[in-house]
Amino acid sequence: MTAAPVIGVLALQGAVREHLSAIEQAGAAARPVSSAADLAGVQALVIPGGESTTMSKLAIHDQLLEPLRAARAAGMPMFGSCAGMIMLADRVTDARADQEFISGLDITVRRNAFGRQVDSFEIDLDIAGVAGGQFPAVFIRAPWVEQVGAGVEVLATIATGDRAGTIVAVQQGPLLATSFHPELTGDARVHASFVGIVRRYA
Repeated sequence: MTAAPVIGVLALQGAVREHLSAIEQAGAAARPVSSAADLAGVQALVIPGGESTTMSKLAIHDQLLEPLRAARAAGMPMFGSCAGMIMLADRVTDARADQEFISGLDITVRRNAFGRQVDSFEIDLDIAGVAGGQFPAVFIRAPWVEQVGAGVEVLATIATGDRAGTIVAVQQGPLLATSFHPELTGDARVHASFVGIVRRYA
């Protein structure tokens, strides 16, 4: 792929504007996606942070969940941050019994694993594939990854403190997911890494 890829941001709920800005900063074209018709016009998709239960309900209400699943199954690259990681996970601990997901990423995640809003924090991370030194990762009511399948690459873990060893970034083929919110930092390196994934797989 030589032209700038067109990357959508699922515009149901969450930090849509910030992801759109980061994608453009990373050298790709960005489009909000709020319908199946919008989805057909992009080569990849970002699923933002927010509230995964609300996001799931809105996707079902707007008849988007099945098109999202079909696009993922057809190989569309997708990047989920925070709630987006939950939406891409195959297994979710502490989810509502009736909650539905896009799935496809062979991981088990725990919702709100790092605590409530007041427990939000920022920490510098080494992320495989992200050059330029440590990344300032922002965690807000974030999930963490409790288990990964054989085909999943762990890109980042917390290195110090009582959370040391906790998995917070993973990749499986064209699917990327982070527990944290790279869109809130003004640092587009994680999004640039995703643009690279899109160029390889789209």
